[in-house]
Amino acid sequence: MKTKVFVVSLGCSKNHCDLENMMGILVEKGYEITLDEFEADAVIVNTCGFIEAAKAEAIDNILEMAELKKTAKLKALIVTGCLSQRYKDEILESFPEVDAIVGVFDFDKIDEAVKRALSGERLRLTNSDNLSGFNSMPRIQTTPFYTAYLKIAEGCDNRCTYCAIPYIRGKYVSKDMESLLAETKKLADSGVKELIVIAQDTTRYGIDLYGEPKLIELLEKISLIEGIEWIRVHYMYPEMIDEKLIDFIKENKKVLSYFDIPIQHINSRVLKLMGRRSSREDIERVIKLIRDKIPDATIRTTVIAGFPTETEEEFDELLKFIEETKFDRLGAFAFSKEEGTPAFKLKGQLPKKVKEKRAEKIGALQSFIMAENNKKHIGQTIEVLVEGLHNEYGVYFGRSRMDSVEIDGTVMFETDDEIAFGDIVKVKITEASEYDLVGTYMKG
Repeated sequence: MKTKVFVVSLGCSKNHCDLENMMGILVEKGYEITLDEFEADAVIVNTCGFIEAAKAEAIDNILEMAELKKTAKLKALIVTGCLSQRYKDEILESFPEVDAIVGVFDFDKIDEAVKRALSGERLRLTNSDNLSGFNSMPRIQTTPFYTAYLKIAEGCDNRCTYCAIPYIRGKYVSKDMESLLAETKKLADSGVKELIVIAQDTTRYGIDLYGEPKLIELLEKISLIEGIEWIRVHYMYPEMIDEKLIDFIKENKKVLSYFDIPIQHINSRVLKLMGRRSSREDIERVIKLIRDKIPDATIRTTVIAGFPTETEEEFDELLKFIEETKFDRLGAFAFSKEEGTPAFKLKGQLPKKVKEKRAEKIGALQSFIMAENNKKHIGQTIEVLVEGLHNEYGVYFGRSRMDSVEIDGTVMFETDDEIAFGDIVKVKITEASEYDLVGTYMKG
């Protein structure tokens, strides 16, 4: 009988890709992945350790899974991901329930960790500083069959002062183009239609391997792979977005005009303190260039409220910029003080209530902006990737080109026709709310 492993996936899509690789390795080595934690011999909790809330979520899940040692057949609890890398000395000491921890550069040894933990050994695999086999790992896709992530690089060289990622995941390392194209071909052959290209900074892809940015070349080659219909790119830093990239996205029918550009702030003094490479003028130039060339482009961003020393005037400047720019999608986060980062030591730390109130104020403004933005789609016919059917209401739902998985809105529509999940159909929009659109299925 095969040893059964249950997995818990936490954190970002990049972390989720690591878990898919771990699952592929385990299956290749003869383990069985189970969907029932009560049947598991071993449990893997793949953690995020980026901000305080993510750490708390990870700890809650570790303790919850540990209870299975009392109530089920669990023999080994393994913690992987960013938390295990960041707190490699503390986890085994603080949590006696944990049998093994595996760092972000050692997850290709997950089968070894499971085997040794099941034999009664308590171990830590966190010593590597680079990931062996980065370009040739097996993978089990856990997203819906029609959508998959493609992680094109590991780590980050940007060194923003608030961010722990470079200290956890190391320097920027691109995956070679040949292996990415081979991976995409496998995904396309399995039925993937939407490919979401991710890295901590996709615009820097290839610089370390080829001496110059190669994102355009990579996207161009991916777009030639039969079966892939939508290519969505996440995390494009403003200083690396130029006219050539925008023109390419405009002309390539498969690469969606969906610009995910984390600006984090707009005041130039705060941006400099954050260690960002863009000024207000740089950000304004990029947004104008995109909207001039692709008027219907979707621009998504994230901002941080309450960065150390941020004044009321600087916050108001950010708020006014958001109001004027009218981003299509925006996420606002209260500054999280993370040990080991330069911002942790900055003077002028703001009270938690002030940070949260500022983030909430941005969120309220963005809700109003999105409600107004969505009204402009009423009367338009748009493409929708069908994701499911609300049995209770009898309506289908899916995502448009403007909406990425899990973070954006949905489109709902009625039809008497039977539609397969994963199909891309046309829907005429009749209603709009701040997050979602409602429409009518257009046959043919």
